[in-house]
Amino acid sequence: MAAALLITGTVGAGKTSVAEAAGDLLAAAAVPHAVIDLDWLRRAWPAPPDDPFNGGLTMRDLRAVAANFTAAGAERLVPAGVVESRAERRAHEEVLGVPLAVCRVHVELREVHRRLRVRHSLDPQGLDRHLKRAGELASILDEARVADFAVDGTEGLPAQVAARVVEAWQAG
Repeated sequence: MAAALLITGTVGAGKTSVAEAAGDLLAAAAVPHAVIDLDWLRRAWPAPPDDPFNGGLTMRDLRAVAANFTAAGAERLVPAGVVESRAERRAHEEVLGVPLAVCRVHVELREVHRRLRVRHSLDPQGLDRHLKRAGELASILDEARVADFAVDGTEGLPAQVAARVVEAWQAG
């Protein structure tokens, strides 16, 4: 039976990099899978005024993409993105159509800010927006408690963090 592991965390936590590395681990273990970057599923402009993060579009796209991947034989789906509430978590599981585990990659805010400064070194407006959002989102995630387990991603390469994530998922 197929299953999904959603990797969540604040901006700059390394969600996508860890998901890609988790995909590499699954491939090395010969597990049919698909890695899905939720940010790319929502990347459309303009967003509706009542849905600034394109949540509705994301969920419609995720339903179609997940169905296509599982029909093509994927046994594990590894989406990466932000899930801010228990209701969003339930919605993700429903559209994925398979049992869902959620891992929060937790990174100390000081390290998140360092990563964001590197990532947005040529984009001062984006940097300001993401620096503000990082702390705000970390607080939201702390309060929402949507994850089944958390892995510290403050130190280590994405492959090392992914190994801890996959190990915790399999142990769960």
